[in-house]
Amino acid sequence: MDESSVVWIIVAAAVILLFAAAVIKSYMKKLSQGCCGSGGDKKAKKIKVADRNRAHYPFKVILTVDGMVCSGCETRVENALNVLDGVWATADAGSGSVTVLLRSEPDEQALRRAVNSTGAYTVMKIS
Repeated sequence: MDESSVVWIIVAAAVILLFAAAVIKSYMKKLSQGCCGSGGDKKAKKIKVADRNRAHYPFKVILTVDGMVCSGCETRVENALNVLDGVWATADAGSGSVTVLLRSEPDEQALRRAVNSTGAYTVMKIS
């Protein structure tokens, strides 16, 4: 092997080690804080809807949301929707869906904006 080959091997090994260190650091953070940073003492407080009478919510839509993987994610998505007037949302990370009950006709753009504005989740479909 000539000298340039040895240099490239050293550079490649350094890049691989830096990448591995970044992956391990990210994984350790997820273990300690949860996938969305909601673990530990920073757990988001769930916003509860005051009116839980289903009869008051004649409209229903199902959102398919990409990015939800844990109960912390569910809470963040529900909170983003439950602050909207006349909305009662229940998320399920396992299925990636959010059931949204509404008092008036659904404003799909407002629902999409509320979820997407969290920065970590994307509404893929509204049905």
